Amino acid sequence: GTAADWGGFEDNMQGGGSAVIDMENMDDTSGSSFEDMGEMHQRMKEEEEEEGEAGAAEEEDGEFLGMKGLRGQLGRQVADQMWQVGKRQATRAFSLYANIDILRPYFDVEPIQVRARLMESMIPVKMINFPQKIAGELYGPLMLVFTLVAILLHGMKTSDTIIREGTLMGTAIGTCFGYWLGVSSFIYFLAYLCNAQITMVQMLSLLGYGLFGHCITLFVTYNIHFHSLFYIFWLGVGGLSTLRMVAVLVSRTVGHTQRLILCGTLAALHMLFLLYLHFAYHKVVEGILDTLEGPNMPPFQRVARDIPVVSNAVLNTTAKAIALTL
Repeated sequence: GTAADWGGFEDNMQGGGSAVIDMENMDDTSGSSFEDMGEMHQRMKEEEEEEGEAGAAEEEDGEFLGMKGLRGQLGRQVADQMWQVGKRQATRAFSLYANIDILRPYFDVEPIQVRARLMESMIPVKMINFPQKIAGELYGPLMLVFTLVAILLHGMKTSDTIIREGTLMGTAIGTCFGYWLGVSSFIYFLAYLCNAQITMVQMLSLLGYGLFGHCITLFVTYNIHFHSLFYIFWLGVGGLSTLRMVAVLVSRTVGHTQRLILCGTLAALHMLFLLYLHFAYHKVVEGILDTLEGPNMPPFQRVARDIPVVSNAVLNTTAKAIALTL
C-alpha cells in the first residue's frame, strides 16, 4: 500500500502538468524583483524630500507671518494702551475742572462772615506770640479784586486814559488780578524760604482782604481830587490794612531777620501799589484855569502894538498942568 501510494505521487509529479512551476513563463513586471523595490524606494525618498522641502517652506512662511502678526498685535496693544491712558488723563482733567464740589469749600461763606472779615482787615492784631487765624476762603478776596477792577476802570475813564493796545477793561483786570496772584505767589515763596507757617490759599485770602483799604482810598480820591486827602487816606486806611497783614505774618514767622525780610517786602509792595494806582490814573484838576480863562479861551499872549506920535505942544501943556498941581 505504501509503494502504491508513493508510486501515485511520482506519477502525479511527472505526468500532471498542473503541479509543475515553469520559471520561464513568469512575468518580469510582477513587482517582486529587486529593481522594482529600488525604484519604489528611490521614489519614496524623493517624495519625502519634496514633502520636507514643502514643510520647511511652510514653516518659514509661518514664522514670517507669525512675526508679522506679532508685530501688528503688539502695535495694536501699544496704541490701545496709549489711547486708554490719554482718555483717562483727559477724563480726570475734565472732572477736576468741571466738578464744582472741589471749589465749594473755598466759597462756602455767609455774607455776615465776609462783612466781619472786612472790618477785621482794618484792625491790626496785638497778640503776635501765637499764630493768628487766617480765613481759608476766596469769596471775599475775589469780590474785592473785582471791586478794585471797577474802581480802577472808573479812574481810567475820568482821567481820559488812552490804551493803544488792548482795552480799558482788559488793562484793569490784568493789573488787579496780576497784583493779587503775582504778589501772593511771591510772598508765599518768600514765606517758604523764611519758614513761615502759611499756605497758598491763606496767602491769597490775606492779601485779598488787604485790598479793602485800597478800594476805599481809591474810591474817595478818584472822586475828590486832592492830593493831600489822598496822602491822608494812604497813610491811614492803606496803612491799617498793611499793618494787619504784617501782624499776621509776624505771628506766623520765627526769627527777627525772617520777619523783617518778609514783612518789609509785603508792606513795601502793598503801599507802592496803592501809589501806582493813584498817580497812574489820576485826573489833574484844571477847574481853576477853566474858571478864570474860560473853557475855550486861548492863553494870554504878548502882542506888539503901534504907539501914535504925540505932538510937542500936547506934551508941554501936560507938563505945565502937572507942575501947577504939585
